[in-house]
Amino acid sequence: MKPTASKEFFQLLPGLLDSDAAEDLDAVYQFDLSGAQGGQYILTIREGVCQVAEGMHAAPHVVLSMVGEDCIKIMKGQLNGPAAAMSGRVKISGDIGLVMQLRALFPTVG
Repeated sequence: MKPTASKEFFQLLPGLLDSDAAEDLDAVYQFDLSGAQGGQYILTIREGVCQVAEGMHAAPHVVLSMVGEDCIKIMKGQLNGPAAAMSGRVKISGDIGLVMQLRALFPTVG
């Protein structure tokens, strides 16, 4: 996977979902990205299917706020997500358990 833009990256995610890992999940992730690769993306995972939309969701289960470049680096495994959260580079509100599941849901990213 070689996306360098956050929009391109989010467009690829539905095809990279491990549907077995997501089988019982019903979650809405809101990504609020700033900087040159900024944008707002809604990642909905329901019944083993991932959908991505641009914009802000009215009531997401979890919100992740960070610089767009950091989001791509975290998902590719080039930046440690928990360390980025602890240092304040990533701000999380809502269900942190869902955040911890992201890597398992998209194991082929990176």
